[in-house]
Amino acid sequence: MPVAAGERFSSSERAALDETIRLAERVSRVEFSVFVGRAEGDPRGFAEGLHGSLVAPARSVLVMVDPEARAVEVVTGADVRRTLSDRQVEFAVAEMQSRFAAGDLVGGLRRGVQMLAEHSRAPQTLHAPHQG
Repeated sequence: MPVAAGERFSSSERAALDETIRLAERVSRVEFSVFVGRAEGDPRGFAEGLHGSLVAPARSVLVMVDPEARAVEVVTGADVRRTLSDRQVEFAVAEMQSRFAAGDLVGGLRRGVQMLAEHSRAPQTLHAPHQG
């Protein structure tokens, strides 16, 4: 479920969002899913349920946006939380909300996914040559 958004996006907007997700997954080695639509019940609980239904929830990030309720939820799997902090998620959500408020739903989602990918990338490890 890279993007579930019904008829909310044009084909070009959907293609741009799909491309952002593919690039984010290559950069971070984390799976990203985006859901835009009406959350059934509590938005956080709904987002957690969607996340739990993913193929590999431990190494996945789900971004759920309910525009009518003005709700944005980001659910991260256990493996992702090793490199992506709550504070970094909060920054990405704030950036998305800022763009949403300006009427840019697709741009907000794209930037939020990019930010989450940048921060969830595992740090590069440098190995010194063995001295012996």
